[in-house]
Amino acid sequence: MRIRTLAAGLLVGALALTACGKEGTPSGAGNTGNAASTPSYTVASNVDVAGSATFAKIKNKGGLTIGVKDDQPGLGLKDPTTGKYAGFDIEIAKMVAAGLGFDESKITYKVVDSSAREAAIANGDVDYYVGTYTITDKRKAQVSFAGPYFMAGQDLLVRKDDNSITGKDTLKGKKVCSVTGSTPIQRVRDQQLTEPGNIVEFQKYSQCVDKLATKEVDAVTTDDAILKGFAAQDPDTLKVVGKPFSQEPYGIGLNKDDSALRNKIDDLLQASLDDGTWQKIYDSTLGKSGSTATKPTIQRY
Repeated sequence: MRIRTLAAGLLVGALALTACGKEGTPSGAGNTGNAASTPSYTVASNVDVAGSATFAKIKNKGGLTIGVKDDQPGLGLKDPTTGKYAGFDIEIAKMVAAGLGFDESKITYKVVDSSAREAAIANGDVDYYVGTYTITDKRKAQVSFAGPYFMAGQDLLVRKDDNSITGKDTLKGKKVCSVTGSTPIQRVRDQQLTEPGNIVEFQKYSQCVDKLATKEVDAVTTDDAILKGFAAQDPDTLKVVGKPFSQEPYGIGLNKDDSALRNKIDDLLQASLDDGTWQKIYDSTLGKSGSTATKPTIQRY
């Protein structure tokens, strides 16, 4: 399969996001000659985040360690040839870093799987985490969240020749795969969408997609943004059902007790929504499909 071999630039260009609203028009929509390029970010100077132990540590070491995903086309993907990371989440991470006073050369990306995110944040292995991290009350008991910076919805990825799965209510008797510790697989379990013995879990979505291609599972479930990236890589074999059945607010994960840094990042996210930077980030990544997106509303607490 071609699933993990295409360059990141090609991958982000093929994405679509059906669960989005109608606010904002991607620069590249309907005119590939004017496809948006990723924006640059002005690095702030003399930044101080009073009361933030995390920011004090960042300043002391002179750089940032950001938790990310490396296998999600259009969101967070590592190019195996260049070693560079690309996607919507990566751009959000870079934009926030610039607002904190650090350019990309000062960023170390650390890949953290879904099941290990809370521990990585709590232990200080990452300064903040940007990787399709859905904000939930359960997770707020362990970490805090800035944002949301994006709204997605849970959907299903199936083989293109399989017309038996048309939505979440047709999963009985089907093997359903997702990532250990993720909100989507917990929803499948809680809502009893399929039998417990038919739930399959791996550490990476790409592993689920591989099993789907070899007919060892019948569906992969997670956020539609992620699934459309995989479908775009192999459109002759895979398809997204296109019936989202949840709302997934993506947040930036932070130390639970660091409200000062959370408030600062919320300020940076709000500024990007107000001055057009968020839209430029979207246009240059997920928006290259021609789909539109509704700007999220920051939820401060």
